[in-house]
Amino acid sequence: MLTENFPSGSANPPAPQFQAGRQLRPRVHDVARLSRDDRARMFEIYAAHYDGTSRSRFETDLEAKHLVLTVHSSDNVIQGFTTLLVLDDVFAGSPLRAIYSGDTIIDRAYWGSQVLAFNWIRLAGAIKAEAPDIPLYWFLIVKGHRTYRYLSAFSKIFYPHWERRTPAEMQALMDHLASERFPGSYRAEPGIIHFPETHGHLKSGLAEVTASEAARADVAYFLARNPGYRIGDELVCLTELNPANLTALARQQFLLGFGS
Repeated sequence: MLTENFPSGSANPPAPQFQAGRQLRPRVHDVARLSRDDRARMFEIYAAHYDGTSRSRFETDLEAKHLVLTVHSSDNVIQGFTTLLVLDDVFAGSPLRAIYSGDTIIDRAYWGSQVLAFNWIRLAGAIKAEAPDIPLYWFLIVKGHRTYRYLSAFSKIFYPHWERRTPAEMQALMDHLASERFPGSYRAEPGIIHFPETHGHLKSGLAEVTASEAARADVAYFLARNPGYRIGDELVCLTELNPANLTALARQQFLLGFGS
């Protein structure tokens, strides 16, 4: 999901044409069941796109997640992945669930494939089916403008948005989730997670913004809201995952997961 790297920190610049025949197969794993080789391959992909990281930090972040969605080439090699944590919480007296997206990346040879994205939203549908009467949110922290753009690809209404003010109740929920997850690092006024020492940031070439990208309203908004993205600052974002709030293609995949 997402291919910039999609969820948390994304990296991929405008993708080259995806080559027909280079099919990827998805798998969902419990983090505890990942093999040593799987972990090594995941870090290899991650480290090729991010600076300010280490194997130990990567492993620590991985162990804090519940699930990993991987995509594999025909020779069974992992070519991309996204990690996630399902949070069960209570806010304003009501239960809620949130999918917190962690590291997400796909190998350069497969940029342009949407297999990871489609299967992530399908997995979200399956998570929704576990508790259909409880609101489910996508809670992500974004350190790349391409990942921010995936919000509009998936959701009709999400926050923060360049054209609408965040409602007070939604801002309070974002503050709650971010403060719980990142105590001491969340700055509520700008809505930014700032770590004293980077937890990983895009390599310089991948962090560049082209003139055409900067001219987009959504990209300009992201850059203004998160000027420290180059050093690993992350913008807190939130959207509700339900069929009524999803774009047509995302809704189709979500309902496939919901009914599985």
